Amino acid sequence: MATINQDEAYMKVALGLAQRGLGLVAPNPAVGCVIVNGGVVVGRGFTQEGGRPHAETEALKQAGGRARGATAYVTLEPCSHTGVTGPCAQALIDAGIARVVAAIGDPDDRVAGLGFAMLRQAGVEVEIGVCEREATLINRGFLHRVSLGRPTFTLKIASSVDGKIALENGDSQWITGSVARAYGHLLRARHDAILVGIGTVLADDPMLDCRLPGLEDRSPQRVVLDSKLSMPLDSRLVATARQVPTLVLSETSDGGKINALRSAGVTVEILPTLSDVSVVANKLAGQGITRVLVEGGGRVHASFLRAGIVDRLLHFIGPKLLGGESIPMVGDLGLASLDEAPHLTCTSLRRLGTDILASYEKPE
Repeated sequence: MATINQDEAYMKVALGLAQRGLGLVAPNPAVGCVIVNGGVVVGRGFTQEGGRPHAETEALKQAGGRARGATAYVTLEPCSHTGVTGPCAQALIDAGIARVVAAIGDPDDRVAGLGFAMLRQAGVEVEIGVCEREATLINRGFLHRVSLGRPTFTLKIASSVDGKIALENGDSQWITGSVARAYGHLLRARHDAILVGIGTVLADDPMLDCRLPGLEDRSPQRVVLDSKLSMPLDSRLVATARQVPTLVLSETSDGGKINALRSAGVTVEILPTLSDVSVVANKLAGQGITRVLVEGGGRVHASFLRAGIVDRLLHFIGPKLLGGESIPMVGDLGLASLDEAPHLTCTSLRRLGTDILASYEKPE
């Protein structure tokens, strides 16, 4: 029998494996699994691209016969339903796993405790709750989509010390340095979608892709909030829409413009409103998106903060001062008192080259 400290140590290995699937497995959760027999790790696995095979299947394949009598550490409750493949809970039983240590349960109605029940009925010892918080944070997007009907939203802002994201004339390259920008590209690789407003597209003509060496194929879907359908047909987003999925959400049903964008490979969806970003959130969740990186601009940042659906804020602070005439990192929040101000909890501060990254979480 492993000690509590050993259980945590093995679960942390499983959590590290789970993170490898972030940005690749939606709408499925990113799960890690480690199989240990006699104090030796005999199998490792994580959810593969597209959501299949599952982590348990991968780990069991690696473990082979050494899985019999072993302990499986899994970051999420093993599934109990038959989809493309059979239930992972049954696969663990068939392999002779003696003990399953899980971080958290799966709220999906098709599982929701049934995986644990299946294991226990087969005589497998089950323990739940090891590294629960860490596993919840990794799969917060999946959990939110199932329980709240929306993805998790991370607000990524790069600003000067005085909270400005660009000069009055729109010049914003570069407020932060190369190390911070590289980290920003890593964040893109770990999300299902990047979201910006049309103002950012018109001002910067961005690519919104991942350009880290070795991760160029990890560029997530690009989402543009464009209420008046102002997306330029000669923009870089449109030009590369067949290589990187690009979604434009609009309130305007301009048939000619829609057809032109769709002919270029852009997906266009018309929503009743973009002012209420909860409508946008529900739309994205319906498309299987679990993790969204919101990259601006200031009015878009404000709309998500006003709606109360910013789960995480990553503030990259460059060592510059741009002055009061420059563009603020957050637009009008319509506050009448300080009590109405969005409140976030600072969880870490780290140095990235010459810049600082301040990380904040939405209070639970």
